[in-house]
Amino acid sequence: MALSTHLTSPLRHALAALHWAAPGQCRRLSTLSGPGHTVDLRGIFPPLATPFSAVQDVDYVQLEGNLRRYVSIPFRGLVVLGSNGEYPCLAPHERLDVVRCVRQALPRDRLLLAGSGCESTQATIKLTVSMAEAGADVVLVVTPCYYRGAMTSTALVQHYTEVADASPIPVVLYSVPANTGLDLPLEAVLTLAQHPNIVGIKDSGGDISRMGLMVHKTQQEDFQVLAGSASFLMASYALGASGGVCALANVLGDPLCQLDRLCREGSWQEARNLQHRLIEPNMAVTRRFGIPGLKKAMEWFGYYGGPCRPPLAPLSPTQVEELRSTFSTNGWL
Repeated sequence: MALSTHLTSPLRHALAALHWAAPGQCRRLSTLSGPGHTVDLRGIFPPLATPFSAVQDVDYVQLEGNLRRYVSIPFRGLVVLGSNGEYPCLAPHERLDVVRCVRQALPRDRLLLAGSGCESTQATIKLTVSMAEAGADVVLVVTPCYYRGAMTSTALVQHYTEVADASPIPVVLYSVPANTGLDLPLEAVLTLAQHPNIVGIKDSGGDISRMGLMVHKTQQEDFQVLAGSASFLMASYALGASGGVCALANVLGDPLCQLDRLCREGSWQEARNLQHRLIEPNMAVTRRFGIPGLKKAMEWFGYYGGPCRPPLAPLSPTQVEELRSTFSTNGWL
């Protein structure tokens, strides 16, 4: 499958900036280890898939089984109740129970980020406080989008400011335009980065220039940029991103942690080779086949994927074969 230009071109541009290094000489990313952050977000965070039973209940036994394997991988932490966790499909009590379950299984030196974004500021604040009480270290707050036409920079700055003022734990902004149809404006991000309780952003839009500007313009703030996809993880690191929240980490956690390590060490050729092999599988479990594809791939690597909650439908046999072929041709199966 041909790679789309908007993914490969920014990667080439980011890598081009590294070619000045003398042959055989490694250049580390000084921006990856900047001191003074309230919360250290450097590293890989899988946005956990929520396992369901055959009767559509949250399957906490299978969740605990997946967690036993994930804690053996050198993730910086875990994200629960993000897009890949089917957050909109969970009842309020299920959201809190999932956080409690993950917190109990997760070592205290690993961060737990929990999604708490709602359509109203009031509901977001209430859920944020509840997430903190359930054990979350940080909340991940997606942009409200139902009335997206009214979501101006002014409205969004007001929303996030009120949430951050009321939150007992740090806040990470979450921009995922593929799902919300709304890109958190750059000027809003730069304003919000100055808030003492807003410590970063997960940006899933894939605009490398925008991410580079965020890093550049917030260097004096306690603020970190997280890549929201494995497809552009290396390019993001090259421009100073701190880490990545990557759906593919549910499946290929160790290779993504290896890519993180290679970038920090300055082993750019090895990193590039690995990044190339991750792009197509990542695209397959995100925008091509979505969460049903992610859960199917998890099963091939020894995790419990299981069904999605309707209306998300399982893959067809043809789609399953296409998904398997994508992993196979890149050397993962």
